[in-house]
Amino acid sequence: MINVLILSAGRRVELVNCFKHARDKLGIKGQVIAADASELAPALYFADINEIVPRISENDAYIASIVDICNNFGVDLIVPTIDTELILLSERKAEIESKTRARVLISSEKVVHVCRDKRNTQKFLEEHGFEMPRLYTEHELDCAEVSFPVFIKPLDGSSSINAYRVNNIDELMTFRHLIDKPIVQEFIEGTEYTIDAFLDFNSRLITVVPRVRIATRSGEIAKGVIRRDRQIMNSVTRLMQALKPIGHITVQCMKTDRGIKYIEINPRFGGGAPMSIMAGADSCENLYRLLSGETLEYNENFRENLTYLRFDQSIMLNENMQREIEYEGSYF
Repeated sequence: MINVLILSAGRRVELVNCFKHARDKLGIKGQVIAADASELAPALYFADINEIVPRISENDAYIASIVDICNNFGVDLIVPTIDTELILLSERKAEIESKTRARVLISSEKVVHVCRDKRNTQKFLEEHGFEMPRLYTEHELDCAEVSFPVFIKPLDGSSSINAYRVNNIDELMTFRHLIDKPIVQEFIEGTEYTIDAFLDFNSRLITVVPRVRIATRSGEIAKGVIRRDRQIMNSVTRLMQALKPIGHITVQCMKTDRGIKYIEINPRFGGGAPMSIMAGADSCENLYRLLSGETLEYNENFRENLTYLRFDQSIMLNENMQREIEYEGSYF
C-alpha cells in the first residue's frame, strides 16, 4: 500500500487524477490525500481523502498538521505543489521524515534557495555556463542606463504575478515602486518552452520533455504542444546534472536566435505537468515505482507533437459540502 499526500491542492484536479490513474494502472493499493487551507479548493473533492490545514505562513502549525495527517493515514509520500511552501518544507524535511514514515518530495535547501531567489538562479546558471536574460544592476536602473523594453518581476515571484514588460523610463519608475523586491532583466523574444524533468531520489535524470507554450493564463500554460527538441533536451540534461534536484522539476526557457536563455526553474510539479505525464513521461507512475523499490533508467518513451488545450470545469457541492457526481462532466 502506498499513500500519497498532495499539499496546497488548490485547482490541481489534473494532478490528483494523474496520481490516482498511475496507482490504479500499477494495481497498487493506497489513497491519494489532498490538503489545502481552504475547503473551497476544487482538488480536495477529487481525492480519496481531503484535509484542511493551516496556512503555510503559520509555519509550526502547518508542519504539525502535515505530520498528523501522515501518521493518521500512513502517508508514504508528501508532494508540494506551490512555490511558497518549498523553502519551509526543505528546511523541515528531516523533522517531518523523522516523525513519520513519509518521504518529502523536495530538493535540498541549497537547490530550493537557488530556484526561489531569481538572483541566486542567475548566479548559478552563469557559473555553470547557462544563459539567462541580462540582469540590470541597481546602479544601472538608478542612472537609467537601460535599453527598453525590459522585463520586471519580483525577486521571489510565482505564477507571473507582478511580471510586466516595461517600455519606457516612466513605466520602469512606477513598477519599481509598486513591486516588492523587483528585478529587471532584458526583454527577450523567441519560442517559449516549458520543460518537465523527473529525477529519482538520488538526482538521477529519468525523463525530460519539452513543450512549447502556445498560450498562458495567470502564468500557467493554457495551450501547449510536446516537442522532442534535442537541443533543449541536451541543455536541460546538463542543467539537471549540475543542479541535482529531485522529483518533478519544471524549467522555463526561451529558444532565441542567440541560443537558449533560461527564465526560471521551479523545483515542483508545474500546473501543466499533466501534459507531459499524459504524453508518456509519467512522473506519478515513476514515483509509485520508486516507492515500490524499483530502479528506473533514463528513457524518452513519450509521444511528441501532441497538442493540449486546458479548460475550466465546474463542480457542485451539496448542502453537506460533498461533491455530487456529474453525468459525463456536466449536469445538462
